[in-house]
Amino acid sequence: MPTFTDTLIAEFDRGLRTLCGTPRVGRPSPSQGVAEGELEPGERRHAAALMRVNHSGEVCAQALYQGQALATRNEDLRSALSQAGDEEADHLEWSRGRISELGGRTSLLNPLWYAGSLAMGLVAGRLGDAWNLGFLAETENQVEAHLQGHLDRLGQQDTKTRAVIEAMRQDEAGHAQNARDLGARELPQPVKLAMRCAARIMTTAAYRL
Repeated sequence: MPTFTDTLIAEFDRGLRTLCGTPRVGRPSPSQGVAEGELEPGERRHAAALMRVNHSGEVCAQALYQGQALATRNEDLRSALSQAGDEEADHLEWSRGRISELGGRTSLLNPLWYAGSLAMGLVAGRLGDAWNLGFLAETENQVEAHLQGHLDRLGQQDTKTRAVIEAMRQDEAGHAQNARDLGARELPQPVKLAMRCAARIMTTAAYRL
């Protein structure tokens, strides 16, 4: 069984990989083998900006999972968080790769998003497993809705970007259900609202920066 020091080192390595753009990837991008659609320059810029938002969201997800995993004393929960984090690392690289294909760049504010999300994860993890899982479930619910909104805003011809976002959306739904199965507690409505407000600030800034 890994010690806390082993976990700390592993999470530190994950954090560096998250911010440096070298996450360990387990699955190929869903856009592989999908034909590139005919996109106008404005459509490409819009799609790249949406994917920049998604990439920043995945940076936040990595940090949240890390904070929650470091704070919990439940090994089963830590293992579940680690598995979800591995899938989110796939999302991180899929998003970065699609941004590059579209001629865009990742957010300049990613270190800020990472630090804030890590702190939130540590706090959530200290509230107990049920609340920790509840925070995870609500985060994933909001991310799933956010990704669906991006699908609604993308043109049907942008098949490669849509393939990436749809695969991410399905994973997020699975993470939320897994958290509920493990005993997630429903968060109070004011907490959910605060999470939505924080997410809106991040997405608005990441779209531009």
